[in-house]
Amino acid sequence: MSVKVYIDGQEGTTGLKILERFKDRKDIELIRISEDKRKDPAERARLINMSDYTFLCLPDDASREAVSFVDNDHVRIIDASTAHRTNPDWAYGFPELSEAHREKIKTSNRVAVPGCYASGFASIVYPLVSSGIIPKDYPVFAYATSGYSGAGKKAIAVYEGEDKPYEFNSPRQYALSQQHKHLPEMKAVSGLEYTPMFNPMVCDYFSGMVVSVPLQTRTLPKAVTAAEVHKMYAEHYKDAKMVEVMPLMPADEQKSFFLASNTLSGQNKMQVFVFGNDEQILLCSRLDNLGKGASGAAVQCLNIMMGIDETTGLV
Repeated sequence: MSVKVYIDGQEGTTGLKILERFKDRKDIELIRISEDKRKDPAERARLINMSDYTFLCLPDDASREAVSFVDNDHVRIIDASTAHRTNPDWAYGFPELSEAHREKIKTSNRVAVPGCYASGFASIVYPLVSSGIIPKDYPVFAYATSGYSGAGKKAIAVYEGEDKPYEFNSPRQYALSQQHKHLPEMKAVSGLEYTPMFNPMVCDYFSGMVVSVPLQTRTLPKAVTAAEVHKMYAEHYKDAKMVEVMPLMPADEQKSFFLASNTLSGQNKMQVFVFGNDEQILLCSRLDNLGKGASGAAVQCLNIMMGIDETTGLV
């Protein structure tokens, strides 16, 4: 038996990727909106209430508006905007963080898909806080490299256009005011008392990202080794299907290793790395910003809500 699915914002980057992941599924009946009615509130409301599941791939205000359209109790919403990610009434769509997160996704009618940077950040910091390795008031700093696909249609057109500005050939740091839209989510979901510092960089490749968090172990409340931190992550994600803790590399192997950001482009999984030594530990999370960081995570949540294998339709 198939379920009816509507994507509000089906022409955006995330919406198109969700459609791509549904192309071979027989358990999904897609509800499509006419091109000339994509911004018609009445038509959007009608289709949302026809669906069993609606994905919101919209700007924040439009997502909030779409939720207000729901007048059918059986409609379950999966929101890929930032609008509801810190709302405690919504399930946070990162099931690997804890069994409580997974159970809430299963039973909730409202699920907020994590942001791409926030997914990498939370995959590292949530276990650090929940295990007690860092306290909730720890001054966390993170930096990240990302492909340009996460910057939206206009930026994609510039990167792929014939008149691409010279500086677009270089990694470009942004959100320098420390007001990135993912920061409230990164703080709330990871259990931090203070907003972390965050230094994102958009780079000249299509998709994939690495989020990195350094630790100076002398600043921690209790001595910990890189091997102990790695063991903590391995235990935390031992049953995860979409998150893999990579082997701890010997120092000599680390010296010659380069961590590319685009390795998981087109995939829906995430890799967690522990680098460095017992004085300076570097924690990295690698994912596709369009996969586990967006559409892949959204489809994974749908699968969990449907009660089927969470990897259905995902690579």
